[in-house]
Amino acid sequence: MKRVLIFSVVAAGLLTASFRNNVVVKGGAGKSAISYKVTQASNVEWLAKKVTGQHNGTVTIKSGELKAEAGKLVGGKFVMDMKNIKVVDITDPGMNGKLSGHLASDDFFSIQKFPEASFEVVSAVPVFKPVAGKPNYNIKGNLTIKGITKSITFPATVTVTDKQIKADAELLIDRTDFDIKYGSGKYFEGIGDKAIDDVFTVKFNLAAKA
Repeated sequence: MKRVLIFSVVAAGLLTASFRNNVVVKGGAGKSAISYKVTQASNVEWLAKKVTGQHNGTVTIKSGELKAEAGKLVGGKFVMDMKNIKVVDITDPGMNGKLSGHLASDDFFSIQKFPEASFEVVSAVPVFKPVAGKPNYNIKGNLTIKGITKSITFPATVTVTDKQIKADAELLIDRTDFDIKYGSGKYFEGIGDKAIDDVFTVKFNLAAKA
């Protein structure tokens, strides 16, 4: 009888532990999570390279929020206004407008059809014993461009206080994953020095206030 009782207690303990572990694994923002509204100080920077040079610019963040719980980032989402994509390295108004218009066309971002892009945090895992000056989180989330959603993972530097969250990250994105194939050597042969790199750099600079 004692053996049966002991076995029952142990089994109940294991089931309880298993249930608790499942809850932890699911994670995400709980009821006690605090929402922080993304401010106009936030933006996205981009850098695209080609055989003959490179161009860089910005995209305005239209709206968004980040969520924190117990002083840690736990979730969030923000929307980018693709109608407000800018080229900053070309000072000549005519040339700048020409490239900006091309980026808006179906060759690139199809802005009339897809005026917004977005990123949603799926998980935010703090780095164990982060090094000063280095990213202190590993972020996993869903990036949507031209209506196509891809899962991406990247390191980020995040600071959370009672009043504000700051999050900065730099990552590489393969544009062909989002059906942006213009000038790609993977899809067009013999384009020579007109080739544009498939991978471009994106920097997220987010500031959000409670």
